[in-house]
Amino acid sequence: MFYSKKFKKFENIKHCFFSKKGGFSKGIYQSLNCGRGSKDKKKNIYRNLSLVSNKMNVSLKKLSLMNQTHSNKAIIITKKNKNLKKFNSDALITKLRGIALGVVTADCVPIILYDFNNQIIGCVHAGWKGASSGIIENTIKKFKKLNSKNIIFASVGPCIGKKSYEVDMDFYKKFIIKSKKNAKYFLKKNNIKKLFDLRKYVSDKLVKLNVIVDHVNHDTFKQKSSFFSYRRSQKLLEKDYGRCISVISLNK
Repeated sequence: MFYSKKFKKFENIKHCFFSKKGGFSKGIYQSLNCGRGSKDKKKNIYRNLSLVSNKMNVSLKKLSLMNQTHSNKAIIITKKNKNLKKFNSDALITKLRGIALGVVTADCVPIILYDFNNQIIGCVHAGWKGASSGIIENTIKKFKKLNSKNIIFASVGPCIGKKSYEVDMDFYKKFIIKSKKNAKYFLKKNNIKKLFDLRKYVSDKLVKLNVIVDHVNHDTFKQKSSFFSYRRSQKLLEKDYGRCISVISLNK
């Protein structure tokens, strides 16, 4: 379990970037796999999510999760929609107390958000697709929709590190077509491969939106004992992969 030093100082919220340790799953999913989209046994995922809920002091029904598709869709949870079992989005925002917002990742960036002024929380699933198509901007827009006088803090959680994120020239060109300034997020590995700094790409977007950013900086690809990694599982030719969960809630 990993925490933001900054977020720990806020008395009104509870948060955690959970590692892959301390759960019930076996084999490639060992052990705290919280990915409902994985092929792990449903019983084990349920037990893992129950454990997470307990740690967050909410019932499992109050742990709000997303059907994540690398989109730029952000949803505000209100009294009307709070009982939905799954939200089709890549970001969640709420002012409701007693609800925990969860995001699952395996290399992508989990971001948790807290508007100190207005007691609004959020979580974001930011892979390169969602980040480049506006998931971060859309999420902050929704915060401002609820209240425009914000002081928003973001904690950028464990994700794939720049030295681990190898990409081809086609990937690189996608970003350069959008803006030549994006070149700063890439390092040359060799003539056909680049290294991409997803953490900095995401973080700079938040800073540009006047969000105060801190980092829980761990490389999910390299730290095999602590995190699931989609890329690592591909490299090892595994059939599937687990997902870690990051959660935030407003205290009752």
